Amino acid sequence: MATVQNERMDSKTSSDTDDIPEKGVSPASDKEAKDQDNYENLKYPEPWKFEKWFIGGYSQGRMIKFGSPKAMYRAINLFAGVAIMFFGYDQGVMSQVNLNPHYQELMAIAPIEGNSRNVAALGGIVSVYYGGTLIGALIAGSLADRMGRIKAVVFGCLWALLGAVLQASAYNITWMCFGRVICGVGVGAIDCVVPVWSAEVSSHSARGAFLAIEFFMNIGGLALAYWIEYFAYLDPNHEMAWRTPLALQTIFILVIGVGINFFPESPRWLMKMGREEEARNVLKATRDADVEYELRGIKKVVKYELETSGANHYVAMLFPKDKYSRQLRWRVVLAVWLQIMQQLVGIGVITVYAVDLFQDAGFEEQMSKLLAGFNNISYMFSVIFAVITLDRYGRRSTMVWGAAGMAVELLIAGILDKYAQIKGPNQRSFGAGVATLTFLYTATFGATWLTTPWLYPTEIFPLNVRAKGGAWSVVGWSIGNGIITMITPFLFQAISYGTLLLLFGLNIFCIPLVVLFYPETAGRSLEKMDTFFEHGGSWNVFKASHNIRNEGIDDWRWTKKMNSEDHKELEAGRRLSTAVRSPEEDEKDARMSWTKRPVYTLRRKGSNAGVM
Repeated sequence: MATVQNERMDSKTSSDTDDIPEKGVSPASDKEAKDQDNYENLKYPEPWKFEKWFIGGYSQGRMIKFGSPKAMYRAINLFAGVAIMFFGYDQGVMSQVNLNPHYQELMAIAPIEGNSRNVAALGGIVSVYYGGTLIGALIAGSLADRMGRIKAVVFGCLWALLGAVLQASAYNITWMCFGRVICGVGVGAIDCVVPVWSAEVSSHSARGAFLAIEFFMNIGGLALAYWIEYFAYLDPNHEMAWRTPLALQTIFILVIGVGINFFPESPRWLMKMGREEEARNVLKATRDADVEYELRGIKKVVKYELETSGANHYVAMLFPKDKYSRQLRWRVVLAVWLQIMQQLVGIGVITVYAVDLFQDAGFEEQMSKLLAGFNNISYMFSVIFAVITLDRYGRRSTMVWGAAGMAVELLIAGILDKYAQIKGPNQRSFGAGVATLTFLYTATFGATWLTTPWLYPTEIFPLNVRAKGGAWSVVGWSIGNGIITMITPFLFQAISYGTLLLLFGLNIFCIPLVVLFYPETAGRSLEKMDTFFEHGGSWNVFKASHNIRNEGIDDWRWTKKMNSEDHKELEAGRRLSTAVRSPEEDEKDARMSWTKRPVYTLRRKGSNAGVM
């Protein structure tokens, strides 16, 4: 019998090296037979004693049946999209509520202009919501690991329902803030678990496209909230103009809370709880190919992670006492900081306060509202490009070029906005330029940075802490959003067009951080991610890739996505090419003229870095 240490190493490396079955051949080696015995003797965790007090959950008999795995896959995608659509709706619903005169008077925050106390109160009402999302994410991350992804989502829906009712019925600022926090708890729980759930039921080749489609619906929810409020505001009854959109949140919540009970549970969580047959049935319902190979890979990871279950706590993830816990802290930092960077690039400023931005650029209030609404529609359709970019070009390249594009757009928009605020014959032209670049900025963000920070944590965390990893991701999102929404009203009043120039600098700041510290996850199965963190030994992804190569691991190029040719090499038992420059590249470089050589060298280095 192998030692526990050898078993752990087998579980971490065999999926990358010697466990690729040949076509048509059933693996039956002595090693696999021994591993099978080890799997049978695993000590799975007992069901949580308080689980019975939580309503909902997965039932194999209740799970909806479809004629093909592809149909089931689409249904899961659509339903997860509805959940993310609610998240977008809830995030955008305050954009015009804040401008409603009846709401401002009822909350005792009128007038806004020139009153620092009221400006702070306005930002505070928006930002307290993110305190709730932070708390909800941490709670749901723990619950999802204890009693399953589906029950954790139902738990979040109950909180969100109570919060939505409180917001729609609020009569003072304390009441509203309380409702915002309660709703935030629910949304944080849903937002933490749904991306993890959808990633765990999807295949490694389509995770990016899967999530990108969901976030198309997310921005659809944001746009829907905006236009409902816009047309409601045309009604002379301004009270109903802000209460109705807040009350409509309940429709989303009821659909999500009831509907998710008819969908499959995460096969990875089921396997962790020892429910192998149910995990196999879920995989069969969502996969076209034979599921036994994927099931064996999940088993190996479950075996290793049950042996390291002592690190499955928030405190252990932040204050590690062993090598495995230090790897988890590494992942936590990457996930939290990526979400904070998503907010630093400025999307919260543009979407929540778009009307103020357009008014500062010289447009009248009604035109500013229309422009903000059409900007949301453009934003929604831009997410379609993420379906292409995430899986085809990889996460790193998508984020690097997205930040570069947004930086250029914000720089030009900031310069034009300075002159758009000066009365004169060219004011309208400068204002039109600001509006155009604002549309381009949100479209660029939607195609690049919107989905990646949500997809990435679902990929880098191991199974036993994946839900808690999603919770840490929402913590980062909550911190970033809370700070941005709180200070943005002050920024617009204090530095006006300088806000856009500040965001330009923050986009530039984010580029080297992505290049240096974030490994490429595209094209790799969830079970292979541990290779980087266990063997990398460095936060610098280039140095970590070098360390992994020196350990003799086949899949070592973590600056670049795994494409179909790479998978064929590994399946054939060959190691990925270790040459930084092949002889053919050296020969081509030698023949290159001195005028073309710098461009060629730059492209080659960019390709090696995974950004070209």
